[in-house]
Amino acid sequence: MPKVLVVDDSLSVRKVVQRALESRRIEVLSAASGSEALEQIGRDAPDLIVCDVIMPDMDGYQICDFVKKHETLGHTPVLLISGIVNGTVLERAAKVRSDDVMRKPFAAEELLQRIESLLAAQSRPPVVAVPAPAPAPVGPPVERRAPVAERVPVMPESAVPPVDLKILLDGVAQLPGVSLTALIDREGALMEAAGGLLPEAALAGALASCLVDSTGGVGQALAQGRLQSVILEYEAGVVLLNAVGESAMLAVVLGDPAVLGKVRYHVKKALPDLVRAV
Repeated sequence: MPKVLVVDDSLSVRKVVQRALESRRIEVLSAASGSEALEQIGRDAPDLIVCDVIMPDMDGYQICDFVKKHETLGHTPVLLISGIVNGTVLERAAKVRSDDVMRKPFAAEELLQRIESLLAAQSRPPVVAVPAPAPAPVGPPVERRAPVAERVPVMPESAVPPVDLKILLDGVAQLPGVSLTALIDREGALMEAAGGLLPEAALAGALASCLVDSTGGVGQALAQGRLQSVILEYEAGVVLLNAVGESAMLAVVLGDPAVLGKVRYHVKKALPDLVRAV
């Protein structure tokens, strides 16, 4: 019976994955943090690892990198799951040699198909290609052109560079007075976060999603169009919620209300890149 380690700080996600895998007679191990995952990887040597990208103590890329560089477990497949899958995420996943990347929320059947495919590939012996002897040259030498698959496309100078979502959020989170920056999809799932309140970001994102939905309804009832931003004042500071296109929102937690104007200016500057990233 294969063993699969599920790494996610969300208990509900771990339970959903566990039920789906156990229905296929797959033994399930689970970890709620990166440090717990590393301990289980070394102790239990799972056959495959499903790991969320956003974790409270270390991200999924770091966990994947640890596995792939492990002396004896480097062959273990790693499936990364992320609330956003774009060029930046795929590039970072490729750098740590992730075997696959899957967007969440996901259907249980799709997850099972990905996992079973990776486990099947892991059990197959590698195919060693034997090169065929080169035919004797006939006639004058002909200049060889690279096959289409080998030709490297030349990107136009005007091509838009990929957006690094983590760098964008870090830029806002490092502003004076800001303690957390989080990008959340409209369902309340955390897509990416930066700052010092990471363990609380997932729960806050889910609650903020409910608030934005109800507040947006007020604007629609009054024919004011789509919701752009919400400012929430609390005893200990301010929370700024800003729409990022139609699919996500940005939450910024400020301990000092006096910097709100400066933060809103930086958020507006970052919005075009954030929209491109999602």
